[in-house]
Amino acid sequence: MKGPHNIIRLIRTGATLERTGAMDVVLEAFRAPPSLRFAARMLGWPFKWVGLKGDPALPPATRALTALGPAYIKFGQVLSTRPDIVGDEMAQQLKYLQDKLPPFPTDTAKKMIEAELGLPVSTLFSDFSEPVAAASIAQVHRASLADTGEDVAVKVLRPGIERAFRKDIDAFYLAARWIERLAPFSRRLRPVDVIRHFEGVVMGELDLRLESSAAAEFAANTEKDEGFQVPKPVWFLSSRNVMTLGWAEGIGLNDNDLIDAAGLDRRVIAARVLQLFLSHALRDGFFHADMHQGNLKVAANGDVIAYDFGIMGRIDEYTRRVYAEILMGFIRKDYRRVAEVHFEAGYVSPDRDIDEFARALRAVGEPIFGMDASRISMARLLAYLFEVTERFGMETRTELILLQRTMVVVEGVARSLDPHINIWQVARPVVEGYIRENIGPKAVLRDLIKTARVLGRFGPKLPALVEAQLIRAGNPASLPPRSHRSLAPLVWVALILAAFTTGLLIDRLI
Repeated sequence: MKGPHNIIRLIRTGATLERTGAMDVVLEAFRAPPSLRFAARMLGWPFKWVGLKGDPALPPATRALTALGPAYIKFGQVLSTRPDIVGDEMAQQLKYLQDKLPPFPTDTAKKMIEAELGLPVSTLFSDFSEPVAAASIAQVHRASLADTGEDVAVKVLRPGIERAFRKDIDAFYLAARWIERLAPFSRRLRPVDVIRHFEGVVMGELDLRLESSAAAEFAANTEKDEGFQVPKPVWFLSSRNVMTLGWAEGIGLNDNDLIDAAGLDRRVIAARVLQLFLSHALRDGFFHADMHQGNLKVAANGDVIAYDFGIMGRIDEYTRRVYAEILMGFIRKDYRRVAEVHFEAGYVSPDRDIDEFARALRAVGEPIFGMDASRISMARLLAYLFEVTERFGMETRTELILLQRTMVVVEGVARSLDPHINIWQVARPVVEGYIRENIGPKAVLRDLIKTARVLGRFGPKLPALVEAQLIRAGNPASLPPRSHRSLAPLVWVALILAAFTTGLLIDRLI
């Protein structure tokens, strides 16, 4: 779908912002400098007549994003959790994007269910409601199973949603390529790779079989987590375009008034949301990566309930340890250690000055300690952090995009519940607990055991591999360039293991 229509799509984006009155609102929310305001208006105003009209009943920014389509709505959902960046008024307006979008007809949903599952809806469910929530990708109906009477949530993808996302993503690719050409300094941020990562995440979200699998894995991982609930999928009523989960009864985390009326402590809930996210990311390496208020509820007993598992994040064990050490370094104000971890992980080039980098990190971290969260401007903090990373040539780590984005969203959710929360104090026990178990002697022993298991699995193959490599080494002319080096480490491992084993045998015989 690459082509000129992507240019038209980008022009229409600016024109829609202008026509709906969102251009001024957005520029003001982001505190754009005068030069950027002038350029944006000059690019948007001449094409105002081709902009989408949207729903006049909605506020300007919400009106523009809903008119532009699913990918823009996703962006608005993230911003709705960041009142410190876009302001309280706009954040409140953008919450509409979380689960209050216009639904498609229930009859259409029923036809899709019957086509997917091969049976009439009346046979599968004794009761099937009108949409109870509608978001950018799908809508949800409450139903009761015909055989057991159990209440369930039935999620159905919007018709034509994949094609709509494709249009947006193609336009984003074009924008990313032009940004790299026109602003060479942005290349270290790898805009095209970021969009490619976003595409993979979104396209995975459009297959509800994968979401059902993610829900089942997440439920198994978190089964023993106190104060947390995950609805489990009903597999025989789930497919590519339809997913059925157990019903989650609770109050949405986007409704503080109802939470207060229920007598629940928002400060406790805020801390729980943040600690649960960190626990899942560090302990399991598998976390809910779309934790905005529209995907979270609180039960009558105060348990946090998570649903909508279309976007999940996964990070390997080494990255988890790096992430934990960086967090712990900030918490302990050990900026030298934070800098060392960045260098050890290869995030910063070794030819840079580590002391200077540590000094720059201190300037980022110090302002956030001992201050009320409501007095911290996250926008300014992120702007300064961007300057630091640019100065030291750090590239965007695409494998950490979801983790970073979700951390921002979760912090926004926590602050919406408790504006005075200190994220570092709340995070400390989780991070310290992870470090005690995973960085130190215990971790070394576990790593050695894992290594032994891997070698044990490949043990029967080692003699043949070593023999083949030795034969090839005896005839260098038959080897491709540098191939004689490729198995050299394997030969040495095999020889060391052989010597070690021989030593054990001799020791026993003696």
